[in-house]
Amino acid sequence: MHATLPLLEVSDFPAIARDTLTTLQVNLGYRCNQSCVHCHVNAGPTRKEMMSEATLALIPQVLRARGIKTLDLTGGAPELHGGFRALVRSANEMGVHVIDRCNLTILFEPGQEDLAEFLAAHQVEVVASLPCYSADNVDKQRGKGVFDKSIAALQKLNALGYGRPGSGLTLNLVYNPQGPSLPPNQATLEAAYKRELFEHFGIVFNQLFALANMPINRFGSWLISKGQFNGYMTLLKNNHRNENLASVMCRSLVSVDWQGNLYDCDFNQQLGLNMPGGRRHLRDLLQSDPEGAPIRVADHCFGCTAGCGSSCGGALKGGERT
Repeated sequence: MHATLPLLEVSDFPAIARDTLTTLQVNLGYRCNQSCVHCHVNAGPTRKEMMSEATLALIPQVLRARGIKTLDLTGGAPELHGGFRALVRSANEMGVHVIDRCNLTILFEPGQEDLAEFLAAHQVEVVASLPCYSADNVDKQRGKGVFDKSIAALQKLNALGYGRPGSGLTLNLVYNPQGPSLPPNQATLEAAYKRELFEHFGIVFNQLFALANMPINRFGSWLISKGQFNGYMTLLKNNHRNENLASVMCRSLVSVDWQGNLYDCDFNQQLGLNMPGGRRHLRDLLQSDPEGAPIRVADHCFGCTAGCGSSCGGALKGGERT
């Protein structure tokens, strides 16, 4: 695989600093039941990296010490970690809002047959990847048969109340472009998703998050192989908007890798870009607050500020999440 960091590290991206920490985003491990072309984590069925019990035990302590209100669980498929459910229960008991970044097909893996019911019982917000509402496009990006399984999973979540008004169960979908282009307008695309998914499958959901593909790891290597890396970077830079800087996710979020190391965002984590001042660990958050600290930036950061902006919560649209 082609290395992307040497092409990104020297950057003219604007200097930014942290605001109040509200979200702890934790990568529980890289094992996944899918291997997607756009995956910046390079997750897949053969990955072995998983968070240890000792590191997992630090998470509730940090949530309490820093008064963090949101725990955002990701992977790989975070549900494949043996400690996933105990962690969700612990955070739920503390009144912390839990987000599960779910690939949907995980609901049908052996041992996960009751996963949807578990998530609903603990009012976990589901953020589910669905790169298109057409079978051909989804299967092309994520693998044969993924679309049908994803639809079945969404219908199962809907049956439990997810995405339905007044249920208190939030279901958000995630869109990624299939190639080196910016996402279309999020509101327009969301309307199309809602129309198509309801008319053809009876599916409802709350919001669509339109995310730009990051020019790192698997997708970045693909761009290099196709001779499109420089062109994609030019596209991102030419569409940079300073007004998006106020709401980029790294201002209020800390990313934690499977070993407990801290990063300014999930993308920096995958590139191995430590926070300014050197490597820090989850246990450091028990004693210190990162508010006001500088954020480590590189050229891939333009992926968050191009066009309407892109973050874990979808488009920023000039500083306001939609």
